[in-house]
Amino acid sequence: MNATAFIGARIFDGERCHEHAALFVEDNTVSGIAALDQLPTGTERVVLDGGILAPGFVDLQVNGGGGVMLNDHRDVEAIRTICAAHARFGTTALLATLITDTPEITAEAVAAGAEAARIDIPGFLGLHLEGPHLSIARKGAHDPKLIRPMTDADLAALIAARHGVPVLLATVAVESVSAEQVAALAQAGLIVSLGHTDTTHAAARAWVEAGATVATHLFNAMSQIGNREPGLVGTVLDEGRLFAGLIADGIHVDPVSIGVALRAKRAPGRIFIVTDAMATIGTDMTEFTLNGRVIKRQGGRLTLEDGTLAGADLDMISAVRFMHREIGLDLGEALRMASLYPAQAARVDGRYGRLTQGSRADMVHLSDTLDVRGVWIGGRPI
Repeated sequence: MNATAFIGARIFDGERCHEHAALFVEDNTVSGIAALDQLPTGTERVVLDGGILAPGFVDLQVNGGGGVMLNDHRDVEAIRTICAAHARFGTTALLATLITDTPEITAEAVAAGAEAARIDIPGFLGLHLEGPHLSIARKGAHDPKLIRPMTDADLAALIAARHGVPVLLATVAVESVSAEQVAALAQAGLIVSLGHTDTTHAAARAWVEAGATVATHLFNAMSQIGNREPGLVGTVLDEGRLFAGLIADGIHVDPVSIGVALRAKRAPGRIFIVTDAMATIGTDMTEFTLNGRVIKRQGGRLTLEDGTLAGADLDMISAVRFMHREIGLDLGEALRMASLYPAQAARVDGRYGRLTQGSRADMVHLSDTLDVRGVWIGGRPI
């Protein structure tokens, strides 16, 4: 099959920007980047109208979209709807996220995820199981009646689930999951994320030693940094082995705190953007339910009736704009936070989060004002 050349826009490959260049796509894979004057005669071309062509966004925490919540619709069509809703905003790979629920509902979501992977639903990267093995003290919007410690049966079910799901991320709390269980999950290939926990720094470090590599929505639903106890926030910033998701809407985390965290974060682990998006994305709905409780949408916030934040009314391109315009990040770094860094956290950066030879042709075309002009998943326009 002959390669198709994408021309007419600056090309950001995940690390640096290429001017006056062509991106070559063959089948569903990037085959290279070359100067325009090296473009072979007769090459099929896709001509873009300025702007920037960048790696598609990778979102590791997506609870819903297009009017659908995974908790309420544990089937392939729900996953397809969620992926399609977020693709409009530049997300080309996501982890469909199940919020704390019953073992039966969790099993149904895992089965749906395995089937979605088998039939290759565009944009589906895997699953994020956020709970039920959390801390009630840091429950956030999770239903406390459904939170419980991890049993041997739960551990076995998670390890079995990994065989059918390409990427399986589990958010767990120190209070509900032992270091030995974390080690078993990590050994089985799951990505273990610490979150919804009131853990001490010492305990968090022990769980990192056991195999945890990510923290879920930095600052939210976790122990905070203090003068004598660093908590999980301090552990994340000091521990280079931890990546951390960040809900970049200016509501969940104050911009000053975001700036401090970015300056303090020890590498190689990075802070990356997540949306924590709910069913509202891509719709005009004003409320929906989760575990039988009403969540209201107003003023950019999603809240339970008592005012508790319940996920986010956020899409990835809006988060990129926020990081670039409000936080003041270089555009390349804001784009990396939405693509390369989450791909690294999910251990799929060999194929995702970049536009380099051998990577998937998952791309987003952005105007100079950072509006989404086009999206391709596996080289196919969405």
